Amino acid sequence: MAPLVVLLAITGSTRLIGWLTGLTWLDSWPHTAALGLAVMFVLTASAHFVEPKRSALLAMVPPQLPNPAAWIALTGVLEFGGAVGLLIPPLTTLAAAGLLLLLIVMFPANVRAARDNIGIKTMPLPLRTVVQGIFLGACVIVLLG
Repeated sequence: MAPLVVLLAITGSTRLIGWLTGLTWLDSWPHTAALGLAVMFVLTASAHFVEPKRSALLAMVPPQLPNPAAWIALTGVLEFGGAVGLLIPPLTTLAAAGLLLLLIVMFPANVRAARDNIGIKTMPLPLRTVVQGIFLGACVIVLLG
């Protein structure tokens, strides 16, 4: 739930700052969604490298994939790289597209974790699916901006 709170808080507060101050760059949903996603993905990327979240993520890797630690490290690096890319205007669209694809590719691990009651257990699958839709929607807002 923390990633959703971070996404909504950063996006909403920076958009409000833009509206109140007249800063045109912040008075834009695509720009503030990019900021919210960047902070959110730094938070989620950190979980790939810090215990106890790392162990929970390792448990979520499908058993068909070899070397779960490498997959967790790779997805953490991709999340962090995508977060940085969102903050660099020439890379924003590419980063949003990459993160959108990453969210889609990783979602089956969340489904498996919810069904098997393993890994990170923050919410039931129906709610997790709605939250995933919000993350995807934020990526689309950035892409269309």
